[in-house]
Amino acid sequence: MPSHDQRAVTPPPAGSVTMFTTTWCGYCRRLKSQMEREGIRFTEVDIEDLPDAAAFVMSVNGGNMTVPTLLFHDGSAETNPSIGTVKRKLG
Repeated sequence: MPSHDQRAVTPPPAGSVTMFTTTWCGYCRRLKSQMEREGIRFTEVDIEDLPDAAAFVMSVNGGNMTVPTLLFHDGSAETNPSIGTVKRKLG
């Protein structure tokens, strides 16, 4: 049984995203500010704090811990998406 918080890898509610990030990721900071400006709701999860989150990111990125990785309500994931892609995925 995993002892880590599984909520980090549960798809978010409709209309929002989960953003997997690190504190030092410049691309993450840029996308975060763009989503804030567009009024997109998101939960930020630092993969360095949650091993289950890091494992999820690796599972959708060919074994690489590439961030930002976004998890959408439908269970799909996008790595380093543009703000346009995020808006299209959210409908």
